[in-house]
Amino acid sequence: MQQRDELWGHPKGLYILFFTELWERFSYYGMRAILVLFLISSVNGDNPGFGWDEGDAISLYGTYTALVYILSIAGGWVADKFWGQKRTVLIGGILLCFGRGILAVEALWAFYAGLALIVLGVGGLKPNISTMVGGLYPPGDDRRDKGFTIFYIGINLGAFLSALVVGYVGEVHGWHYGFGLAGIGMVIGQVVYMWGQKFLKGIGEATQDMTPAEKEAKKRPLTEVEKDRMKVMGISFALIVVFWGAFEQAGGLMNIYTAQKTDLSLGFTIPFIDINAIPASWFQSVNAFFIITLGLPIASFWYWWKRQGKESSSLFKMAIGVLIMGWGFLFMTAASMQYEAEGSSAMYWLVLAYLFHTIGELCASPVALSFITKLAPLKYASLMMGVYFAATGVGNKLAGWIGEYSQTAGEFEIFTGIAVFCTVIALLVIALLKPLKRLTHGAEEIKQGTANEEQEGFELADKPQV
Repeated sequence: MQQRDELWGHPKGLYILFFTELWERFSYYGMRAILVLFLISSVNGDNPGFGWDEGDAISLYGTYTALVYILSIAGGWVADKFWGQKRTVLIGGILLCFGRGILAVEALWAFYAGLALIVLGVGGLKPNISTMVGGLYPPGDDRRDKGFTIFYIGINLGAFLSALVVGYVGEVHGWHYGFGLAGIGMVIGQVVYMWGQKFLKGIGEATQDMTPAEKEAKKRPLTEVEKDRMKVMGISFALIVVFWGAFEQAGGLMNIYTAQKTDLSLGFTIPFIDINAIPASWFQSVNAFFIITLGLPIASFWYWWKRQGKESSSLFKMAIGVLIMGWGFLFMTAASMQYEAEGSSAMYWLVLAYLFHTIGELCASPVALSFITKLAPLKYASLMMGVYFAATGVGNKLAGWIGEYSQTAGEFEIFTGIAVFCTVIALLVIALLKPLKRLTHGAEEIKQGTANEEQEGFELADKPQV
């Protein structure tokens, strides 16, 4: 693997992918923050929407977010077979620019056309840009997990900014202005990616541009070790479905609960923007804010935990993530009880729920991304990342079904049920941890002679050498 120019202990290409994904996620989460609220808004209001009922809005949200990620399988396959990751990301980004732009048009045809282009674009971009992050590091380089943590911070910086900016513009000035602003963010990300190609040479190339050794690895059948690792990835995908099926209540059920059943009044007026209540869409930024502020402390905890000789495998971290995230719904259980008693619930229940969801996400999601790049055979590198995001998509659709069911079952029952189910699944994975780890055949062991030989940690970046 060629030597790459570095910045702060990591290849410079990482920061190109960081900013590309930051702006793509700004675009994605900006739209997510206002999509359901736009759909349920009255057609005759000051800021007209489609006037859908809540069940239909949540159903479309679940279908859309599911397809966004399920199409990642096709995006990964196309990259592995034909275009390579680099070119597929480029084309996916172009489709996203057109899709976001069309959503700014106030017409039903533009709405569905925009969604279709976004689904195709994310399917091409999402699995392949994540695989490219892993490709920046040689096998066994412990900096890979750190790199994915940095990359994940970029995702959430974009999410944090978008919920505040796009959410505010959409709710206050008009939904389509919000959609248009999300589109501008996508254009910026595409420009960054195209400018930074010089830092990504040799990463994610099409088959015809691969080295002879890489081409040979693509042709040979899977070994028994690789087959065992594929089995473990299957278990991790199931865990991902559970995680995102619960977590993605944030954009649907919890979003509506925030708007309709939470007391959002402040008791004072925010200067310059002249509002005295928190816009419901702003709560979509809470998770991202916690990720940005808690990413390093939680990463440092896992580093310390491993140095103590305690269990710190990726599967263990993912299971703990599911467990903690599930417990966050107990705060929503308390919120629903308060609503039934008083007619509204306090904002702090939402903040506490998002806090636990964030801690769970930091334990599970960036770890899962890195885990896939460690286990996946070269010939299926992008495809397996695509399957990972497809599992995320299935989780999103599951979230939509759960949100719809809440219309008849009740929020108390749904929130409590999610907490119990996540706890059971997490404990089951922990109980089966030893046989599952054997099937990885040491894929997570640190190799000697890599660019950075310190024990695995998740610091955001190494300090530059002086």
